[in-house]
Amino acid sequence: MSDSPAVSPLAPARFPVLPPVAGVRLAAHAAELRYRGRPDVMLAALAPGSRVAGVFTRSRCASAPVDWCRDQLARGTGAARAVLCNAGNANAFTGSAGEAAVLASAKAVGEALGAAPEEVYLASTGVIGEPLSADAMRAAVARAADALMPPSPAQWEAAADAIRTTDTFPKGAGGEARIGGETVRVAAIAKGSGMIAPDMATMLAFAFTDADLPAPVLQDALAGAVDRSFNRITVDSDTSTSDTVLLFATGGVRPAVAPEQPIREASDPRLSGFRELLDATMLDLAHQIVRDGEGARKFVEVAVEGAENDGAARRIAFAIGNSPLVKTMLAAADANWGRLVMAVGKAGEAADRDRLRLWIGDEQCAEGGRLRDGYSEERATEHLQGDEVRLRADVGVGSGRATVWTCDLTHAYVDINAGYRS
Repeated sequence: MSDSPAVSPLAPARFPVLPPVAGVRLAAHAAELRYRGRPDVMLAALAPGSRVAGVFTRSRCASAPVDWCRDQLARGTGAARAVLCNAGNANAFTGSAGEAAVLASAKAVGEALGAAPEEVYLASTGVIGEPLSADAMRAAVARAADALMPPSPAQWEAAADAIRTTDTFPKGAGGEARIGGETVRVAAIAKGSGMIAPDMATMLAFAFTDADLPAPVLQDALAGAVDRSFNRITVDSDTSTSDTVLLFATGGVRPAVAPEQPIREASDPRLSGFRELLDATMLDLAHQIVRDGEGARKFVEVAVEGAENDGAARRIAFAIGNSPLVKTMLAAADANWGRLVMAVGKAGEAADRDRLRLWIGDEQCAEGGRLRDGYSEERATEHLQGDEVRLRADVGVGSGRATVWTCDLTHAYVDINAGYRS
């Protein structure tokens, strides 16, 4: 299968320079499970004593790797020694063959690293319903394990490249924070382009930190970060079978905290900088996924205020962001603000029609139940012609607010998905 899509016009200028994370080794391998001429398997090996947290799809048709990861987290040890990811085959809806491929992969990684299979986390992304060869995965693991090295900026980019499917560019984010007077690092990679909707999307994300934090703290911090990032984006309203976000802490840097005052909760004030970094990293990756939305030409922020509560505001924002009519309006730069009225009305949440206010960029379109006096369709259209678009609605019933991010819907989306398996 050829893999040379045109890079999204919304892509960052370059892959970021990610920091080294003590206790991590990386390898990217071209196993040619589906793609040709590019890496399609990523292996990250972690130092003994590493801990893990995870958030997964809510699809009732979850993939075999998602089931495996959930089972390992449910064991409660929080121990992790590796994560293995392949691109091109989702290993979803593959029955007992999928389970066998998962077990074979975990055992192969465990044998290569001297770890228990239960300490190996797995992810797959790609076509649903096609068996994943256990033999091919064992061979890929052997090659990847031989190539493991401490991560350089180039290796982070290669790892991000290896987990892509229809993505047009590799995605990474990270930085540094302070915990207890010590500098800790976060580096993260992600994939995602289509089948993107909350809970979470056709996306994978793997984040690594050298902080020494217990698994329950990691889990709480990750769940909050995901809710504020990956669960606020949509490309096409479709949720995948394979969505996985994993956060690994190697313990390579031990914060200088008093032994009698260990960090036991994510809300600990000593973790404020780390939480801010984790939130910023996940939001950066989420935005990159939207910017790489299949066929996207516009990155769109949808802000809703004046709702009954924050949950209602989020649901209204997604009603706007997921509307095909709104998304095609965006693609055409057609300032048809009536489509925003429609989307607010269909959300099923409280909204006062006669107090509803709408904006396209800084141009207010509607208030008092009608077109606003002085509205300029030319100014609204000019805003829509840019590649960064802002839509805002005040529904006039309360103080709830939320922001989500989406993209336009172009014919390229149809072209990509009509030929995805070819």
